[in-house]
Amino acid sequence: MPLPTLTLVSHPLCPFVQRAAIVLLEKQVPFERIDVDLSHKPDWFLAMSPTGKVPLLQVDAGHGAQDVLFESMAICEYLQETLPGASHYPDDPLARARQRAWVEFGSAALGDAWGFLNAKDAVTGQQKAAAFQDKLAQIDKVLGSGPYFAGDAFGMVDAVFAPVFRYFDVLDAAISAPLFAGVPRVQAWRRQLGARASVAAAVSADYPALSRAHLQRQKSWLAQPMDA
Repeated sequence: MPLPTLTLVSHPLCPFVQRAAIVLLEKQVPFERIDVDLSHKPDWFLAMSPTGKVPLLQVDAGHGAQDVLFESMAICEYLQETLPGASHYPDDPLARARQRAWVEFGSAALGDAWGFLNAKDAVTGQQKAAAFQDKLAQIDKVLGSGPYFAGDAFGMVDAVFAPVFRYFDVLDAAISAPLFAGVPRVQAWRRQLGARASVAAAVSADYPALSRAHLQRQKSWLAQPMDA
């Protein structure tokens, strides 16, 4: 059966979009990517997205059959279940459920990271930093020798955490390095994910500049130190 035509509706900075893009790139299937200006959402996008958010995945199976998926993990699970290539979950049901739980944990870590980056003041930023560091300490306890979350095989937990770690690649090392102090397994994992081809290709080359511009527009407490 031929593969469907896939279109990923995207935003250049969205970490949830990156999850889906990483899985698509790992599966090595062709797809089109369309970026949307979320500050001026087009009518066609609002008509497709129940939440008004990205990502969306348009799935065209041919013969006039087209569907739209929303929510990043629903999209990733669909891609995992329908596309060829290596599985992003283990076969064992218990191990698979465990990894899905860490996927949820990754979403919580993403929320703390986002709060840290976009905080308007140092007090709020430091509170979010502490919450993020607590989550890093939790996951450092369960990581093995790597290079990925479950060992040699790149999986869904890796696809979820890679965009979280990317946030900190655009910051000055004096800001980002202390957050990862004391979690050596996480540090090694972060480096490995950053070097993976699918992770690198999930964003455009101007991602760092776009990210810094976003923090400046949001009047983030980090914007001034980054420019200093």
